[in-house]
Order: sequence, then C-alpha cells, then structure tokens
Amino acid sequence: MGKHIVILGSGTAGTLTANRLRRKYDEGECRITVIDQDDDHLYQPGLLFVPFGLAQPHHLVRSRTRQLHDGIEYKRARIDRVDLEARTVHFAVGGWLTYDVLVVATGARLLPEETEGLTGPGWGEKVFTFYDLPGAIGLHHALERLDGGRVVVNVADLPVKCPVAPLEFAFLADWYFQRSGVRERIQLTYVTPLDGAFTKPVAAEALGGLLEQKGIDLVTEFTLGEVDGEGGRLMSYDGREVPFDLAVVVPLHGGAEYVGRSPGLGDELGFVPVDQHTLQHPAHPEVFAIGDAAGLPASKAGSVAHFEGEVLVHNIGRFLAGKPLDASFDGHTNCFVETGFHKALLIDFNYDTEPLPGHFPAAVGLPLLKESYANHLGKLAFEWLYWHSLLPGRELPGIGAEMPERGKTPVST
Repeated sequence: MGKHIVILGSGTAGTLTANRLRRKYDEGECRITVIDQDDDHLYQPGLLFVPFGLAQPHHLVRSRTRQLHDGIEYKRARIDRVDLEARTVHFAVGGWLTYDVLVVATGARLLPEETEGLTGPGWGEKVFTFYDLPGAIGLHHALERLDGGRVVVNVADLPVKCPVAPLEFAFLADWYFQRSGVRERIQLTYVTPLDGAFTKPVAAEALGGLLEQKGIDLVTEFTLGEVDGEGGRLMSYDGREVPFDLAVVVPLHGGAEYVGRSPGLGDELGFVPVDQHTLQHPAHPEVFAIGDAAGLPASKAGSVAHFEGEVLVHNIGRFLAGKPLDASFDGHTNCFVETGFHKALLIDFNYDTEPLPGHFPAAVGLPLLKESYANHLGKLAFEWLYWHSLLPGRELPGIGAEMPERGKTPVST
C-alpha cells in the first residue's frame, strides 16, 4: 500500500485538495482519507443572498461524500486532537488514524460568544449574523418585518471569512430597502475595525466611494467590545457607541477547536501557521494547511483555496518524492463584490499587488474595480463553477494560480 494522506475537513479546501490528489495518484500509490463531522457541504457564498430572498437555503447544502471522487475514503468523526510526534489523528469517541501527510482544511469557525453581550438578549431578534445558515434565515425574516430604523452592519474584528461579504451585505441592503420602498426611512451604517472601507488603498477608495454614493454611513477603526441587545447599542473598546434597531454582526473567527488541543499545530487563534508560499508547516514538514484554516496574510476566500490547491498538491507530490518544494503561492485572491441593482465589482490581487483597475484575466475580460452587469453575471455563474469545476479539482480555463499581471492599470497613490 502506498502513502497515507489524511485531510482534515471537507469544506471547499479539503474537498478540492482530495479530488486533485486523487486525480494525481491512483489508489495503489496513495490512500486518501477525508475526515469531517457531518455530511452537509454548505455553499458559503450563497449565505449572503439568503437574507434578501435571493437564495433558497435548501439549495445551498449538498452531501459532502457526493462531492468526493471515487477512491477517496470518507470518515465521519469529530476530531479530538492531532499528535504531531506520533503522526496520529485521534477521534472524540475513540479510535485514531496515522498519516504520512496531513492536510489541515477545517476552515474557520464563528466565535460570537467571545464578544460580551453578542449572544445575549436580542440575539436572533434584533442582532443577527448571516455567516451561518440559521442566522441568514433569521435575518431574512427580520428584514421582511423591517419598515424603518437604524440598520448597522458590523465586522467585530479580523480575520474573517470573505472580507468583502459584509460590504456586499450593506450594498444589497440599500438595494433591498429601495425595492421595498422603505429606504428613506432607514439609516444604514457600515462599522469596521479598519481605517477605511477595505484594507487596500485603491480598493478602499472605490468601495468607500460606493458607500457614500448609496448614502451608507461609514464608521472606521471601531473594534467591537460589547453588544447591548436590549438597549440597541454596539460599543467599541475605545468607548464609542453606535445605536441600532437591527444589527448585522460578523463575529470573531477562530480555527477549529481541536487545533487548540494539538500542541505545536496552531497559533493562539487556532489557525495553522504555514509558509506563505509553500503552505508547509515550519516545524513539521509532513503537515500542510489550506484555505481558511491556514494562518496566512491572504484573504479567507474560496478563490484563495482554489489557487492554493494547485500549489499544495504539487508540493505534496514533491514532499512524497523526497524533493525540495518548488511551487509557490503568491497570495492570489479574486472576489466579485455584489453591489445591488444587478451589478457587481471585481477585485483581483495578491500578497504584493493591491486590487487595481483594468480587466481580468487579461486586457480583454471582466472590468476590475468597476460596477458592471457582466460582473454580476460572473458572481451568479460562480455557483455552477463551484460545484462542477472548483470542488472536483478541475482547472478553470485561462485562470491559473498565479495572479495575472496583464490587463491591470497601475495607479499612483
């Protein structure tokens, strides 16, 4: 029997990694086992649309096992801890698996209970998150009932999954309230711990301009310390307050729980530190991490997992062959930003290059940093690509792991 590759997690990153590896190795060369605790694969980008009635919750969930190619073993179990020295994964109800290569792909989890008052009185009534399915469904009902007042969209702190999604929510809320005829009775505010609408200057300016254009107030450098659900107040650590009638909060994120019980595996937030280019653990060369579980200076977005997948699978092959790793991930991130009114904006960047105007993936292509109907169609088409191309581990024609330089227009800041 060949080497045993164990993949923890079968979300986007774990599934596409397993499928890419299965395409690379036959069953005699490598045994591939994927571990997760349930059989519900959630299409997370769809959560944004649920509150506005633009996506049906039951359409977003499919069987995890049905997304995996033949010849991949699936084990349904809760992970208790990883023993790095013994190269063993221990399960919560007993039993274990040994590995030759371990891929950590258990994503990021929401930690709303870490913020004082967030899950207290008002939670699920006038304080919601759309970052999980129950929250998105509850928020849908709350928006249907709302006919006026102060709506606040808040990011508690970074890092969070899909950093543009909270902005998209604010843009779509503006569109939704206009369509419902109540926009003039609603004060919309976007509250962020950043010093602008987004992290990168050129994109922050474009996205901040859109907030202004849509009459959405922007509150910056606000790190959420406490939520007063009854009194309708968000309170920051520096003493500032933002009042609300409805609060949409993106809570703190951390890595999977078992990471904290596995000495030497993760950082203080439960993310797994790996080399930002090779995705390999610095102290344990047989351990790799991909997607939201990885402690990298890249966005926690589905496109990142896709681009990382190509690099990761190549480097695992090099590692198994006893050769030095030579594939390098450049931090490539590609995000459609839905802006309402059947338009979206596209951003494409990496570790070194911020989002710039121009076109993607080349001089002729979708417009970058500019609202367009074509980008909106691209956002909608992504769901089909996700299930039929990205998860099965296929290459997207003309879109490689490396960020394309062509088509971009340098900007002097």
